[in-house]
Amino acid sequence: MGNDPQSIRRRVEALEMILERSMVIPGTNYRIGLDTIIGLVPVLGDIITAAMGSYIVWEARNLGIPKWKLWHMMGRIGFDTAVGAVPLLGDAFDVLYRSNTKNVKTIKKHLDRHHPETRVIDQ
Repeated sequence: MGNDPQSIRRRVEALEMILERSMVIPGTNYRIGLDTIIGLVPVLGDIITAAMGSYIVWEARNLGIPKWKLWHMMGRIGFDTAVGAVPLLGDAFDVLYRSNTKNVKTIKKHLDRHHPETRVIDQ
């Protein structure tokens, strides 16, 4: 639970996996996560998943990612939350649009450039 780049990388990758790809839709090979499941609860579900996604942005801020990238990351969460709040259409959108995955990719690019020792070989 440290504040070093390696610990932050592990935390945001774990949270992204839980939010976006922790379960498989039965009968398919498509992965979903808590973002999709909790998002089924009108309004409150979208607020909860936005708060969880904001934690990823907060960790990015702790890494010193430039403010314009942080605003871009928050914009993704805002877009996901706004469209996700629309009944039915928003639920389908949550299955396809993965703002947390995009935000973690932004963090990984920053870490790979500024903290290459945190790189992990994906399997």
